[in-house]
Amino acid sequence: MCELYSKQDTLALRRKHIGPSCKVFFAADPVKIVRAQRQYMFDEKGERYLDCINNVAHVGHCHPEVVRAALKQMELLNTNSRFLHDNIVEYAKRLSATLPEKLSVCYFTNSGSEANDLALRLARQFRGHQDVITLDHAYHGHLSSLIDISPYKFRKGKDVKKEFVHVAAAPDIYRGKYREDHADPAGAYAGEVKKIIEEAHSSGRKIAAFIAESMQSCGGQIIPPAGYFQKVAEYVRGAGGVFIADEVQVGFGRAGKHFWSFQMHGEDFVPDIVTMGKPMGNGHPVACVVTTKEIAEAFSSSGMEYFNTYGGNPVSSAVGLAVLEVIENEDLQGNATRVGMYLTELLNRQKAKHALIGDVRGVGLFIGVDLVKDHQKRTPATAEAQHVIYKMKENRVLLSADGPHRNVLKIKPPMCFTEEDAKFMVDQLDGILTGLEEAIGTQTESVVPENIPCRTKMPKEAPSELLSDGSPDPKENPGQKRNRLCANKPPLLSKRLKT
Repeated sequence: MCELYSKQDTLALRRKHIGPSCKVFFAADPVKIVRAQRQYMFDEKGERYLDCINNVAHVGHCHPEVVRAALKQMELLNTNSRFLHDNIVEYAKRLSATLPEKLSVCYFTNSGSEANDLALRLARQFRGHQDVITLDHAYHGHLSSLIDISPYKFRKGKDVKKEFVHVAAAPDIYRGKYREDHADPAGAYAGEVKKIIEEAHSSGRKIAAFIAESMQSCGGQIIPPAGYFQKVAEYVRGAGGVFIADEVQVGFGRAGKHFWSFQMHGEDFVPDIVTMGKPMGNGHPVACVVTTKEIAEAFSSSGMEYFNTYGGNPVSSAVGLAVLEVIENEDLQGNATRVGMYLTELLNRQKAKHALIGDVRGVGLFIGVDLVKDHQKRTPATAEAQHVIYKMKENRVLLSADGPHRNVLKIKPPMCFTEEDAKFMVDQLDGILTGLEEAIGTQTESVVPENIPCRTKMPKEAPSELLSDGSPDPKENPGQKRNRLCANKPPLLSKRLKT
């Protein structure tokens, strides 16, 4: 395996030269990844991990068609996007064809954060309004303009909510204000937005936009109830604002039956602006804002030219086109539907078996497992979730936990994830939860014991066809050592569970 430094030296150099606020996954014991292919990642020892985290490597790590497209165009030309070139217009045409007809004008950027920042500029220029309604626990990017509208971030720091920002309750029917037993949760949550608009108007403020992920990711894999977006759009447009659908994490077929996650809310709902990023370049930095001709013309009327040196450059556009081709040619949208349904079924069986699982929710290959200490009170099992993701890592499955309480297991793997992968992942989870529940059940205090049994089977090796890119098969690596899946190591988290 190719590495410049030992793992310890890499960690030391990272501490020295990389900003301390730049965190790594599994900070207590990071995985050093040196190679990846499709849904698998490999560490410096050649150990294989099943990747259930990466919605960036959308069509699979190092997909040969995407790599080929980048290499071919890079050998020919890459330049400033202000030069006339076919790739950018071809890509814009292909992207627009996946969207409702009125969403036809593209602005290319390099990241989802840039895309969301530009979307705010478009919205504010459209009617001259300034205020933004966002959802509680939302995250829309790392730029200053986006931290302002991301409660997921500004509520953790020293920043205070800006006067032009209005926070609506997340439409969470499991743990939110209006739950699954409410007669009309969509109407109730939309009513909260209407109330915000009325209060803003009474203070002399004007709404420029409502922004929301089509399915909330960092907020805990929240799927809005049917009809919610339609009602919100009606209220926001009535106030002179626009609806921005953030598809940065959830677009490009991840929802399965629909290419864009906002489409699952029905044909009668079409956003005014859609932002996209992360998966569209399969790891290459490319993102986009798509909007209506009317909004684009209003933005142009300001007289200020929009200029992005690299946005939509020939290589980025070639990569983006290749990703679209792979999604279609390999039926990855259909795969997300089939495997997502199978995985959800397996997880619901685990929910019936394990008291720690309070809720399983999701669409396609975007699934959340909400861990709770008490089903009735729905008390978040935060420390337990952290314990689970570290134990899953020991079992060579990479998962993360998120949500306002960090208790929701997030499952958003590459779209080539298989039913075999789903079964293996759930088997590992079953073994870990079984051991954890048995151990906690024997304690007088809520404690994670030091040696929790792990009842799982060793995974099969990666299929040989996945290793046919010229990279050495990890089985042939003489320095490889098998992970001991049930190693008796002290847990990496605090022993005492938080209550």
